[in-house]
Amino acid sequence: MDIELIEIQEFLASHPPFDQLPEETLARLPKRLSIRYFRRGSDFPPEDETPACLYILRKGAIELHDLQGELIGKLAEGDLCDIHCHANRDEVDYQASPVEDTLVYALPCDELTQLRREHTAFAEHFEQSISNRLRKALDVMIETPPAGTGLMTVKVRDMINRAPITTHPDTSIREAATIMSEHHVSSLLVMEDERLAGMITDRDLRNRCVAAGLPTDRPVRDIMTSELTSVDMETLGFQALITMTRLNVHHLPVLDDDKRVAGLLSSTDLTRFQSANSVYLVGDIHRADSVETLVHISSKVPELQVHLVTAGATSNHVGQAVSAITDAITLRLIELAEADLGAPPVPYAWLVGGSQARREQSSHSDQDNALLLSDLAKPEHEPYFSALAKFVNDGLNDCGFIYCPGDVMASNPKWRQPLHIWNKYFVNWILKPEPMALMLSSVFFDLRPVHDPEHLFGELQERVLQRSRTNRIFIAYMAANALKNRPPLGFFRNIVLIHGGDHDHTFDIKHRGTVPIIDLARVYSLSAGLSETNTIERLQAAAECGALSKDGAANLIDAFEFIGTLRMRHQARQLRQGGKANNFLAPDELSPLERGHLKDVFLYINTMQESLGQRHQTGRFA
Repeated sequence: MDIELIEIQEFLASHPPFDQLPEETLARLPKRLSIRYFRRGSDFPPEDETPACLYILRKGAIELHDLQGELIGKLAEGDLCDIHCHANRDEVDYQASPVEDTLVYALPCDELTQLRREHTAFAEHFEQSISNRLRKALDVMIETPPAGTGLMTVKVRDMINRAPITTHPDTSIREAATIMSEHHVSSLLVMEDERLAGMITDRDLRNRCVAAGLPTDRPVRDIMTSELTSVDMETLGFQALITMTRLNVHHLPVLDDDKRVAGLLSSTDLTRFQSANSVYLVGDIHRADSVETLVHISSKVPELQVHLVTAGATSNHVGQAVSAITDAITLRLIELAEADLGAPPVPYAWLVGGSQARREQSSHSDQDNALLLSDLAKPEHEPYFSALAKFVNDGLNDCGFIYCPGDVMASNPKWRQPLHIWNKYFVNWILKPEPMALMLSSVFFDLRPVHDPEHLFGELQERVLQRSRTNRIFIAYMAANALKNRPPLGFFRNIVLIHGGDHDHTFDIKHRGTVPIIDLARVYSLSAGLSETNTIERLQAAAECGALSKDGAANLIDAFEFIGTLRMRHQARQLRQGGKANNFLAPDELSPLERGHLKDVFLYINTMQESLGQRHQTGRFA
């Protein structure tokens, strides 16, 4: 076969749905394609194309804009445009333009129809229900984590989390010890130019210097170990552990592909990788005796998220684990505050809102919280609770759970009130669902107590759920508000990207992906008077009571887990690279199969939003 035809065949075989075709069919397919080339700025698809074709983007990029010039979608390598193969397609106004010189393969629609008729798996891509594709996509994601689940499969590169700390052979022992102390490390690599000359450790300082009576102004070359065994970035964790055991050492230099020093692996790194789990950290939190200790423990939360994602955890697993740690830190801060301030003068409950309340946090989210005081509270009790709230909010901020940008925190007197005032708040929000009330609903209608020894919150929650369930106008406003966050889906079922700024050519996978499902679940829950706060639990409970169909709930749960897990993996990649986690995902980070499934998810969310809007006639309240 011609080399060019072989290359086309290999390309098709690596992209869905052509990867579902048998090899003999794939071998014949390249001869049925025509190759079209579009210069940057030209129109796409061509108006005069005969016959009508399915277009497969091979190289380049095509942006789609509405008639006002706003970016509404983008075609990337491997994406399909099959709109011309729909028998009854609607007229769509758009402007398409290659933003790079672009190459496409064109397959006549008749050929596509024949392939769909002859190959069931291939046809399923076009015919299979979105719900089936969602379930399949999530199953595949869970079964194929980004890395293994332990030292038997994880690579050294995934355990290196900081650049190596180095010095020169002529550095004095005293200076080397100072460097180690400043950087909180137990070992130091000794470099001569770019060559690894040796290494010193705490044990070397103790045995070869202090115990031997060696002056500390001597150079580190006098006590360093120069005969070193190293590992490379692709070495498996268990192999590194065996090497350490065999050599009776606790540190191994790590070299990159060019044999340059990339990091240092310690036995502590291996132990931490095995033991970094929420139970381990929560135990440390309960024993913490100061805010400083809690700050040190909380610094491990990003590492926990990376570890969980590496082990194949879904977004629900990560959210439950991280939220459990935040709860534990919050409780310990409350205990430390009470130890300093004395016993509270009246009963109170510490309430959390937002993602912590839903148990859906990722590492170091901002904080949303409030204080619910007993109606026995008097003005003279205010200084105590003001001091307690400040201590806990400041402590959480120190631990990386930053202050709420909207000041929805217990340190704000507005959100530190007796039970009867909270009742009035909710009555006003429900009877007068103004924009501010609807904005606050995303926090305060998701409240959950983390400290409530007198069970004050139960009484408040029961009244709120009864009022919200029976007020259909309020629910309709909530439904209309839930439709404001739309999935980023444009023409040709393409993902709409941010245009310009720091996040150019990305999309916000949280606010345009998970938040729409969170909002839907909240409406279903409040309309049925359900007490659950976690999104998945809300959807399950809504299906059980008939507020939502069982299929609808199952599909939304699968969609929520799929999007959320993509988000967690994106953040884990950033954290592993030493960056700060965010929610701005570039389609290029995804495989062609993941992009296709994500478009299915967005389409289904949009369908469920339209259904909710029709049920509650939200057009009247938009």
